[in-house]
Amino acid sequence: MLLLSIIIALALVFDYINGFHDAAISIATIVSTKVLTPFQAVIWAAIFNFAAFFIFKYFIGEFKIGNTIAHFVSRDFITLPVILSGLIAAITWNLFTWWFGIPSSSSHTLLGGFVGAALAHAGGWTVHGQDVIEYGSVLPTFFFIVLAPLIGMFVALIITILIVNLFRKSNPYRAESWFRRMQLLSSALLSLGHGGNDAQKVLGIIAAALVAHGDLENIRDIPTWVPIACFSAIALGTMSGGWRIVRTMGSRITKVSPLEGVCAETAGAITLFLTQALGIPVSTTHTITGAIVGVGATKRMSAVRWGVTINLVWAWILTIPVSALLAALVYWILRVFLHTG
Repeated sequence: MLLLSIIIALALVFDYINGFHDAAISIATIVSTKVLTPFQAVIWAAIFNFAAFFIFKYFIGEFKIGNTIAHFVSRDFITLPVILSGLIAAITWNLFTWWFGIPSSSSHTLLGGFVGAALAHAGGWTVHGQDVIEYGSVLPTFFFIVLAPLIGMFVALIITILIVNLFRKSNPYRAESWFRRMQLLSSALLSLGHGGNDAQKVLGIIAAALVAHGDLENIRDIPTWVPIACFSAIALGTMSGGWRIVRTMGSRITKVSPLEGVCAETAGAITLFLTQALGIPVSTTHTITGAIVGVGATKRMSAVRWGVTINLVWAWILTIPVSALLAALVYWILRVFLHTG
């Protein structure tokens, strides 16, 4: 019971860290356009991060992404030490990338951590002919490392082109004022999408721990306190800031106006809602980055600071293997102290 409690506490710590690491991305454009101050923006985003709980609990009625996360690894290889090792690795990588202002993916650090620890536990990719990894859950998540930013970029391109053509004869001052108000709505939608996507990741980890401990048979029966705790933790994390990453996302990739902020946030929200409907956990970081790049590219390709973008891509590429190796190392260390086989 003590180990389960530690895992739940660490999972919520990870959720909180994800709040100031990733959720700040949902406010980057609205801060850079000066529609809201940083303090106002984090409060705004936190409110809608938590509001996503009510949408998924009472309107949609299921947590598809949480279910996918809980099934990254075959049930026979999910143990409490495996989950604990994956969490420690994920927290370590998230703190490292936060310190250096690198917007990496919490989805993929969890994927890498969970899978790396399970492989260390099993001693290989298959045991007695049974796959350790649930490829039906892992492969779509892996493919969307590439697809999520591309979808975000494509949707942002289309939305920006449509809006620019629709409002090309509008008074610039009136249009600017209107888009500043619209950005409140688009930012709220992005925060809803982010809360629904990222809080469910931790929900899935806690559900897997409850299953491994024998307290839960099916994620659909997860007690209400779990999603409430997860959505609350990410909202609190959002209110803690994440200003290093806000600077990277809000201005270093490309300069954005309120119109472009609306387009990027709307495109990001649409992509997140789509992937949630499919039950595929994606990176909010990847998604909004793709959307910002798409908006910047409508002006001219040189408007995008490709050097910054390429550095972000390298961080994304490294996240899964580094997290997996860290988790395997942590598992081997824990096995000595916990005397687990």
